[in-house]
Amino acid sequence: MAMASVNRAVALLIVMAEVVLMQLCEADVYKVGDSAGWTTIGNVDYKQWAATNTFKVGDIIRFEYSPQFHNVMRVTHAMYRACNATAPLATFTTGNDSINITTKGHHFFFCGVPGHCQAGQKLDINVPRTAVAAAPTPTNSAPAAIVPAPNSPGSSFSAKAPAGMAHHKLGLAMVAFAVFAMGFEI
Repeated sequence: MAMASVNRAVALLIVMAEVVLMQLCEADVYKVGDSAGWTTIGNVDYKQWAATNTFKVGDIIRFEYSPQFHNVMRVTHAMYRACNATAPLATFTTGNDSINITTKGHHFFFCGVPGHCQAGQKLDINVPRTAVAAAPTPTNSAPAAIVPAPNSPGSSFSAKAPAGMAHHKLGLAMVAFAVFAMGFEI
């Protein structure tokens, strides 16, 4: 009888871990500017691009650009409005920068190369403060976290690709195996 209780507790813990994993896997990856990327060429309307997407905590914003000609600066609202690049909150220069959105509210970015922000190479990512999805909100105060770029230089992301589907399927398989291994019927 005690062994059955232990087995049930272990199975419950595995199911709970899977639920957490599924929530983490619901994040989306957004390539800024879609196929154009982060550029001043082609008159990309980043304000319109942001308005057509619905961002949430956990999403990854990916900036792809030529580091010879551009960069990405995370700035305050006042700096964003004035295109003031003198003291950015963070600067990214790899040409393949991924930023994890960890808080709700506005997240402001622009290119710090002189004249680029004024030409429209600026982005306001807004994560609504009202709950759109039933995902947990982190309690830390850091507005964004850097996500390491993939090791392969030729990798690409779609404009909005579901992240973590392989993890989702793996987690479900793990739960099914654990339940089977403990002798429970599904």
